[in-house]
Order: sequence, then C-alpha cells, then structure tokens
Amino acid sequence: MENPSKLCIFAITMSSKQLDIAYFLSFCIEQYKNAKHITGAEAAYLLGKYGVLEYLQNHYEPLHTQSRQWILEDMDEFINIRKEQEA
Repeated sequence: MENPSKLCIFAITMSSKQLDIAYFLSFCIEQYKNAKHITGAEAAYLLGKYGVLEYLQNHYEPLHTQSRQWILEDMDEFINIRKEQEA
C-alpha cells in the first residue's frame, strides 16, 4: 500500500480545482462501474482506453453540473463514437 504521508503531500500540492477534477473523475468511474456491473479496474480501463477520462477532465466545468444519469449517457455516447471510429 502507498505510504499515506506521500498521498497527503500529493493532495496538498494539488490546487483546489485539480482536487475537484480528481474527485469528479473518481465519481464518474464509480458511477460507470455500478451502472455496468463491472469492477473499478475494468471501468477505469475502458474509460481510459476510449479517452473518456481525458474528455471528462477537459470538459469538467460544464459536465460536473449535470446529473449522474446525464453523465452516464454522455459517457456511453462518447464510447460508442470512439468504437465507431475504430471500425
């Protein structure tokens, strides 16, 4: 397990907005995991693979004000678009 004092130092060096974004990403991963009935690791992998986490981070300002359901639908749409682009 990571040294808790190192984690605290890392959190202290992050700005308030960076912490808000980190919490938002964590929330989104957790909500996606629960909605899809998969593990947190699987959710993080899928969201990272399709660039969803970067999208969520880059568009934090408007997205964090939306409902849980709206965000989940937006994430699904984003993944579907990326999958179509791969084909």
